[in-house]
Amino acid sequence: MTTIALKVEVPIACFRQSRAREYAETYPVPPPSTVYGMLLSLIGETDRYKYCGTQLAIALLSKPEKSIVIRTFRRFKTKDIHDPKNAKPDYQELLTNIEFVVWVNMKTDKVKPTLPERLQQAFANPASINRFGGLCLGESRDLVNTVTLLPENYHTESLWWLVTDEDGSLTLPYWVDHVGSKRTRWQRYELQESQVWQPPDLSWTTIQTS
Repeated sequence: MTTIALKVEVPIACFRQSRAREYAETYPVPPPSTVYGMLLSLIGETDRYKYCGTQLAIALLSKPEKSIVIRTFRRFKTKDIHDPKNAKPDYQELLTNIEFVVWVNMKTDKVKPTLPERLQQAFANPASINRFGGLCLGESRDLVNTVTLLPENYHTESLWWLVTDEDGSLTLPYWVDHVGSKRTRWQRYELQESQVWQPPDLSWTTIQTS
């Protein structure tokens, strides 16, 4: 069983809340489903079902700043994609200076190599990875600045762990149904500040469809 830790830095992003409409609110932390998609993109994997069973533990290194912008959103109300009615300005929340660590683990070995092993391979031999497009976290414009494979002895003074909590104030998706929303899966979380570097038991989220 291989567990790796990656540090991810993103200058600006919006993790749009699933139920947001005219006012595009953002989650304060990237949802597990979003981080999982970014990891698959990093290794060029297009089958998101392939690594179901992967476990992720996410911790913010610092709390990002929030700002509000006004931008044009496209909502197709008519069949003519060029119809001006399909474009409307609305407010959107943005996060800046996003820095977090994600631990990646896979207890089963039904798929070889596992996702942690493929991620390790990507850093050890980048030429072995066949991928396309920019590496994003969230929207396609929200490009990732750096992804760093952390050594085992890495340590930081403080973290904000995303931990599961039945009474937590955050409801985040860990699997998203891109055709409708019937099969989207949710989990309640809370952010807890801690000086413990290793992932607490309640910080692990299993990526699965049920």
